Amino acid sequence: MTRIISANLNGIRSASTKGFFTWLADQNADFVCVQELKAQAADMTAEMLRPAGFSGYFHYAEKKGYSGVGIYSKQPADKVIVGLGHADIDSEGRYLEVQLGNLSVISLYLPSGSSSEERQTIKYSVMARFYPHLADLYASGRDVVICGDWNIAHQQIDLKNWRGNQKNSGFLPEERAWLTQVFTQLGWVDVYRRLCPEAGEECYTWWSNRGQAWAKNVGWRIDYQVATPALAAKAVTTSIYKAQRFSDHAPLLADYDI
Repeated sequence: MTRIISANLNGIRSASTKGFFTWLADQNADFVCVQELKAQAADMTAEMLRPAGFSGYFHYAEKKGYSGVGIYSKQPADKVIVGLGHADIDSEGRYLEVQLGNLSVISLYLPSGSSSEERQTIKYSVMARFYPHLADLYASGRDVVICGDWNIAHQQIDLKNWRGNQKNSGFLPEERAWLTQVFTQLGWVDVYRRLCPEAGEECYTWWSNRGQAWAKNVGWRIDYQVATPALAAKAVTTSIYKAQRFSDHAPLLADYDI
């Protein structure tokens, strides 16, 4: 069995002080994809760089205290791919891929467009350029899982206040249609939804820090494990860990029979 975890940490240093690495040590994970490091290499402690039993790989953003992704792997990677090959996207530290044999595990942090119209335009640009890469990954014949914060709630079931958010970034019709194309036209599989097709309020992975969103479970499902069909078919369990809070997101776990 192979356990894969995805977790947006909203700052790896902050998550560390809240017990993330203590929790991680007990999870028996094979791969851990983390997003929103908000750190540079010089900020990383030995534990952050290489937790016990893991090799660590990272794609830092050029801007300090911003974005960045990482992957912890129980086995050293055969190959590591840092970035998508687009300078503006890669400067923000949004894509990291590790390959072991025929398996590719990817940590992804798609942009949010909620802060301004400019950032929403950038988000659409990233989505447009990421789509052909998704097609190429799918066509590669490899087993691929893309873990991370996609910053899109796909369906009404994926967020509490869907009616009030139809004009807000993360639930815009264009964003949702794009994700539908990823699943229906390209053929990628939403692993959580394959195993939990009816899950509603229990499926959320992110809660705003405003108001009482966490206390009232006014959340969104924007963190995914998206896999090629053969790999997705081997997923046997999935869960969202909410007993402790390491950030404004909750870790998403999945076990694969590989």
